[in-house]
Amino acid sequence: MIATLLRGYVLSVQFIVRLIGQSMAWFVPVLALVVAFEVFARYVLNSPTIWAYDLSLFIFAYIAALGGAYAQQRRAHINVDILYLKVSERTRRVFNLLTYALAFYFMLVLIDISVDKLIEAIKFNYRRQSEWAPHMHHFWVMMITAGSLMALQLLAQWLEDLYSLISGRDLFEAGEES
Repeated sequence: MIATLLRGYVLSVQFIVRLIGQSMAWFVPVLALVVAFEVFARYVLNSPTIWAYDLSLFIFAYIAALGGAYAQQRRAHINVDILYLKVSERTRRVFNLLTYALAFYFMLVLIDISVDKLIEAIKFNYRRQSEWAPHMHHFWVMMITAGSLMALQLLAQWLEDLYSLISGRDLFEAGEES
C-alpha cells in the first residue's frame, strides 16, 4: 500500500514537472524573436525599444527557473561523477538522499524569501529600474512556483531512493516510470 501511494505521488509530480518543463521549450523561440527584433530595431531602424531587454531577461529567467525541476527529473544537473560512479548503487542512493535533502532545504529557503519579496513587491508596487519599468510581482510568483516544483521533484526522488534503500527494491520496474 505504501508503495502504491509513493508511486502515485512520484508519477503525479513527474507528470506536472514534465509538462511545465517541456512547455518552457516553447519560450526559447519567443526569446530569440524578442532579441532578434531588438537587434533589428536598434541597428536597422535606429530605434531601439524600451521593453525588449527587460522582456528577454524575464523570459530567460522563466525558462531557467521553471526548467530546473525538469532538468532535475532528467538527472541533467551537474554531479561529481569521479566519485559518484565509483561507488555502489546503494551508496549512490545514500549520496542522493543527502544532496536531495540539502537541495530541498535550499528550495524552502528560496520559497520563503520569494514569498516575502512578493508581498513587498505588491505592497510597494516594485518595478524594474528601467525605462519601461515593468512590475516585479510576477517574477516572485514564478520563483515561488519554480522553487515549489523543484522541491516536489526532489522529494519524489528522495522518496524513491529511500524506498529502495529500505526495501531493497526499486519503486518502479525498469521502463515503468513515465
